[in-house]
Amino acid sequence: MSKRTRHELEALAYHAKPNPGKIQVVPTKKYATQRDLSLAYSPGVAAPCLEIQKNPSEAYKYTSKGNLVAVISNGTAVLGLGNIGPEASKPVMEGKGLLFKIFADIDVFDIEVDTENVDEFIATVKNIAPTFGGINLEDIKAPEAFEIEKRLKAELNIPVMHDDQHGTAIISAAALLNALDLAQKKIDNVQIVVSGAGAAAISCTRLYRSFGAKRENIVMLDSKGVIRQDRENLSTQKAEFATSKDVNSLEDAMVGADVFIGLSIADLVTPKMLKTMADKPIVFAMANPDPEINYNLAVKTRDDIIMATGRSDTPNQVNNVLGFPFIFRGALDVRATTINEAMKKAAVIALADLAKEPVPEQVNIAYGEMRLAFGSDYIIPKPFDPRLIAKIPPAVAKAAMDSGVAQSPILDWDKYEGRLLDRMNVDNKIVRLLFDRAKTKPMRVVFAEADQLDVLKAAQIVYEEGIAHPILLGNKRQIENLKEELEFDADVPIIDPKDAANKEQKDKYGEVFWKQQKRSGQTLFSAQKLMRERNYYAAMMVNEGDADALITGYSRSYPSIVKPILNLIGLAPGSTRIATTNVMITQRGPMFLSDTAINTNPSAHDLIKITQMTSGVMKMFGIKPVMAMLSYSNFGSSKDQTATKVREAVAYLHRRHPDLAVDGELQTDFALNSNLLKANFPFSRLANKKVNALIFPNLESANITYKLLKELNNAESIGPIMMGLKKPVHIIQFGASVDEIVNMTAVAVIDAQQKQKQ
Repeated sequence: MSKRTRHELEALAYHAKPNPGKIQVVPTKKYATQRDLSLAYSPGVAAPCLEIQKNPSEAYKYTSKGNLVAVISNGTAVLGLGNIGPEASKPVMEGKGLLFKIFADIDVFDIEVDTENVDEFIATVKNIAPTFGGINLEDIKAPEAFEIEKRLKAELNIPVMHDDQHGTAIISAAALLNALDLAQKKIDNVQIVVSGAGAAAISCTRLYRSFGAKRENIVMLDSKGVIRQDRENLSTQKAEFATSKDVNSLEDAMVGADVFIGLSIADLVTPKMLKTMADKPIVFAMANPDPEINYNLAVKTRDDIIMATGRSDTPNQVNNVLGFPFIFRGALDVRATTINEAMKKAAVIALADLAKEPVPEQVNIAYGEMRLAFGSDYIIPKPFDPRLIAKIPPAVAKAAMDSGVAQSPILDWDKYEGRLLDRMNVDNKIVRLLFDRAKTKPMRVVFAEADQLDVLKAAQIVYEEGIAHPILLGNKRQIENLKEELEFDADVPIIDPKDAANKEQKDKYGEVFWKQQKRSGQTLFSAQKLMRERNYYAAMMVNEGDADALITGYSRSYPSIVKPILNLIGLAPGSTRIATTNVMITQRGPMFLSDTAINTNPSAHDLIKITQMTSGVMKMFGIKPVMAMLSYSNFGSSKDQTATKVREAVAYLHRRHPDLAVDGELQTDFALNSNLLKANFPFSRLANKKVNALIFPNLESANITYKLLKELNNAESIGPIMMGLKKPVHIIQFGASVDEIVNMTAVAVIDAQQKQKQ
């Protein structure tokens, strides 16, 4: 057996620990008492059973059927792996279930069927269909996939879709409509070349035809070459697109072509072929992981090209996650009996139209762009655009209603959109957004404790993920030994501040520091001696521009690090103090908690500054602040000093920053329960708003709360994020996990990006 790579080992560990797999079943009702259990099961469960017996559609009212999709496969065409069988395909199906949940709050059971016989597969799906509100067929080889989907759609009265066929078709069709708009070409006139003749390619071409593409203008190729009418033994699907043109190769087909659709293999298209295409060529090279032609090579070859790929590191990613979660969401919400052509076309048009709308600042920030706007580099929305769930499902639902397949029509569209937006909180995308944004411009991050195993692991991850360029500080021999143990063979800088070979740099930093501090009792000798200490040395690297950001704190107490950092780095312009905020990834979405590490008993003035700085950090994350300033009292119910200072801070913010969504003093339950707040304090500026930031009256309450959330609710924490410093320096918690260090590194990179812009 060949030795597994480190990445393979990590993937195996990810799937195996701490619990095997990626999804689980979670109760949605109370179950604490005997009464609860008697309602959940016998004898109480008999009541809904009898109601459903009388009227089967009541299953949607009394069970989870209406929000439950089956992801079903026999593992015969798993992307990139081929026919690996049902059991081996299970991790992929669980992964698809995870995507359904995080993007559209749809629950999934994955079903792996052990047969390649079409009739047996269909019979199995039909027999289990009463459990589900919809069926997502996945990774089934062609041509069997076509027959399976066709028959199941005809024989079941719930939505059925083979995403491998239709997902790529829907997303690429939206991109094609917009690309044609930019190129000022009509779909019924353009010459289209399709490389690939599998399920996805056939479905894509059929959908393009439904929007007006002419069959006689299409040339399709498979692994044997051009699919011509004079070829023998063509499948029904391939025969549908057989051409009468005298074309014998891809090279011939590309001459004068307006559109190339690639769903085949890497590096099939050459620059020479691109040059023979028509003006303003549209090239969708969607082979994964490597496209039919490299993106950079293509745009270098043709400066008038409009290009899309399946990759996330190039513009215009054709990503199925833009489609299937939201299409099923709309179909389930009206209890559609099928997913028909009208619904698919509605999704296409909604996606295409969304790309033409002004992009919210939140999306620009999330993707590290100055201004995303409709054009050749932005013809389809980004996968993490929060508007998707409010745009695509309503379009699909309306098409289902208009085409007569909706059993439960939506009557109040505003209310429906509100429910969709509430579902966004199930998906905490903030970490992924952090990583994607950091990758747009990785910065040099110095890790002051790189001779600690977990810190070095984190540095390795950020290097391999392209999040940052690490600089490793610490005992050089120890770091090199740990690198070997981790198989971290990248050539990254290693600096030992105590190494005699580094004396010149230490002396230089010491002199700079002495000049800053000589009137504060510092001598040149003592300043240079301090540079042997890794935190002083690392901070001077950032100060002098030899690094862009600093991560420290893993092996030392927080207060012992804050002092040297303040001495060397100093406050940002306009700041009067520093503070920290922690981002907690909770079931209601990301929550910012301030101040969790610095200010023991902040004054009213301090609370004002902490609130303002927290607002700034939230905007850096692309999140609109809705902030509650907490106390043990509500709106003046206590005259105690702690409550009074919060009240004074709120009054100031209301006077001087009326645009800021902030209020208090508030007890935590009122801050987090909008119904409770509205019922008792309808005058509050937070009534009808969802609070996403909590400002605490003192360090004790903030620190206890964030650590309680972290341990009891298993909430992921990002932080403490340092606020108010002149340079991007972040002090992690003592003994932070590898994931926490990686997340904080991404924050440090984004902080450095922002400070460079300023």
